[in-house]
Amino acid sequence: MPDPTRTAARLTTRREFTLEAALALLGTVTIVVAESCGGGSSPAAPSPAGPGDLSGTISANHGHTAIIREAQLSAGNAFTLDIRGVATHPHNVNLTQADLTALQNKQSVVKQSTNNDAHTHTVTFTP
Repeated sequence: MPDPTRTAARLTTRREFTLEAALALLGTVTIVVAESCGGGSSPAAPSPAGPGDLSGTISANHGHTAIIREAQLSAGNAFTLDIRGVATHPHNVNLTQADLTALQNKQSVVKQSTNNDAHTHTVTFTP
């Protein structure tokens, strides 16, 4: 005699039903992924200058930020500073060991940024 709990049609378990319901709901969802580079949105603002950091003044500024962090200043090693800030394009400023030594000795340093988007900026660091 056949088992009365089994029929010719396959019964769906609770787990299978839940999975199928979730997949049906997710099938109607639209997922939007924003571009992280080169898109139309502005970049995130850099963290503000801390107590030992040195902020530079940028000519013809339109969203750029120039901050030499305390650790970079005290290390004294040459490095390239990204001054993009919240601007829609980047610029870099190359700082030499001599520049950092001058800043450590409380002397101003004036640097030209790289050319991007058909212009440059003059960045002045005054300790």
